Amino acid sequence: MRALLQSTGIIFLLTLLVSAAAYADVNSVEATIDRNPVMLDEAIRLTITADGSADRDAFDSSPLLKDFVVGRTSVSSQTSIVNFDTKRTTVWTTTLFPRKEGTFTIPSLTIEGKSTKPIQVEVIPVQEQSNVARDYFVTTDIDLNEAYLNQQLLYTVKLFLSSNIERGSLQAPEMQNAEITQLGEDKQYTDIVNGRRYQIIERQFAVVPQASGEFTLRGPIFTGEVMAANTNQRFGFFNRTQQINRVGPDITVNIKPIPQGIDYPWLPSEMVRVDEEWPQGDNFVAGEPVTRIVTLTALGVVEEQLPDIPEFYPPNFKLYPDQSNTTTVEKDQSLISQRQTSLAIIPTQPGDFVLPEITIPWFNTLTQKTEYATIPARSITVVPATSSSNPSNTAPTSNETVDDTQSGLPSKAIEPDVDSSKEGKPSDSTADDTSISEKTQLDWVVSVVLLALLLVALIGWLLTYRKLKQTQLAGLTDSTKPRFNVTAALDEKAQYQRLMAVIKAKDTSSVPLTLKQWINALTAGKAHLSQFDGVNTAVDELYALRFSASQTDKRAQSEQISKALEKLTNEIKQARSKWQQTGAKNSHTLSNLYPAS
Repeated sequence: MRALLQSTGIIFLLTLLVSAAAYADVNSVEATIDRNPVMLDEAIRLTITADGSADRDAFDSSPLLKDFVVGRTSVSSQTSIVNFDTKRTTVWTTTLFPRKEGTFTIPSLTIEGKSTKPIQVEVIPVQEQSNVARDYFVTTDIDLNEAYLNQQLLYTVKLFLSSNIERGSLQAPEMQNAEITQLGEDKQYTDIVNGRRYQIIERQFAVVPQASGEFTLRGPIFTGEVMAANTNQRFGFFNRTQQINRVGPDITVNIKPIPQGIDYPWLPSEMVRVDEEWPQGDNFVAGEPVTRIVTLTALGVVEEQLPDIPEFYPPNFKLYPDQSNTTTVEKDQSLISQRQTSLAIIPTQPGDFVLPEITIPWFNTLTQKTEYATIPARSITVVPATSSSNPSNTAPTSNETVDDTQSGLPSKAIEPDVDSSKEGKPSDSTADDTSISEKTQLDWVVSVVLLALLLVALIGWLLTYRKLKQTQLAGLTDSTKPRFNVTAALDEKAQYQRLMAVIKAKDTSSVPLTLKQWINALTAGKAHLSQFDGVNTAVDELYALRFSASQTDKRAQSEQISKALEKLTNEIKQARSKWQQTGAKNSHTLSNLYPAS
């Protein structure tokens, strides 16, 4: 009997080893396509099926890149066991986009030692006869097939849909050595083409080439899903979706280099202008700064192409430049770029000066000639800094008279000449002395008032300091007495009731805020959610359910949220009771904020 069992075990082990070996090998590989021939703007679905166990990464699509653009590849595996016979199948599905007409060969592809047979594919031109109405197609257009380096090209894509789609995506066009930017939002409208009504989605791009030569602007790829009606089913709700792929036609453009004789920073555009702004007006005073803002605006270029704004000023000016700002906006199917510089100018001496003109050369792509954006020269007058405070020289004369009087000179030397026709009238010197005396009295009164205000402020500060000291001493005396804040307790109770109402209403979006407010009211701002372990754990579970990525079963998710809210309620009640018992006692043992000196 023991020998029989040993023989049976050996046979079973051998069977497992043979099955495992068969399970691990690839027996055969087959390649198929869904259509042949195929139009130039359509896609080919290539399916590779491996019979046996194969690595999911065993498929290499690089041999297909010679004649096709390879799209996204998906892989699936299937295992079946019939009468202890295990069979596994691995399937790779990828999308191929032909880029030109002709006959091409999908080469032999190898999967773990097994190869597929080559497949010849015929790519035919797009059928545009009047009697052919296609369901979905993409068109492309460009405003210029020949342009200069860095000149903007306007590229337009139109997607024609004969029926509604479930979902879809339209990729941007591609071009080597070019900067491609979408302009504005998509336009949607309807039109009739070849007797068929289409919904049209139009999208525009600005293409700015960064190198000269001949380039191919690759058409964008559209991938979408539409409802595939099943005539054997009665209700459309069960219809399955069908994937569609379309690619826009390629466009070849010729980018010309910078013309000879251009000795300035290359700036191709249809419009360039430069403006200035003086926020302070036209008043210039020696030693006072004036801010000058210069703005350079160019159409159809990106901000990196804008040159620096030249700054030339006379030697009698100090310059303090600020960092320039650049920006690019989209308007009227074109890019508009701006460079703005801010410069603080300080004239050092008065006089008449001429600020030289600001000239920026640029290349007009419409006339193909060099033009200049200019700010004309500007004549300015700088006035002295003291001219407004000393309108005449009469004051110094009177001061000299006063000085002479105080120097002890004889009175006869300072007697004014009095005309016989003006007897009885005070002289100009007497009037000046009177005004000086009045000014001196006024200054004395102002000084007395300021001194009195300072004294009042000092007395008030001393009284305040004494009051605070008394309050501090009283606080130190009563520090051992327990205190109870009725207002805080009432506020905590209101916040707690509000939190329970939010949880009862299952308003998960409002739970975080109301929970935070209750904790602040309960602990007087001395703790936060992370210090409540049980509450914090319940909140994390609630967040995980609320922001879960798998929300297919709404009923099950609702039940889980209800359980999480119930758990959160229990944790909140326990935390409240615990804090009210221990938290208030701990709050009385804190040291005084201002220790006694």
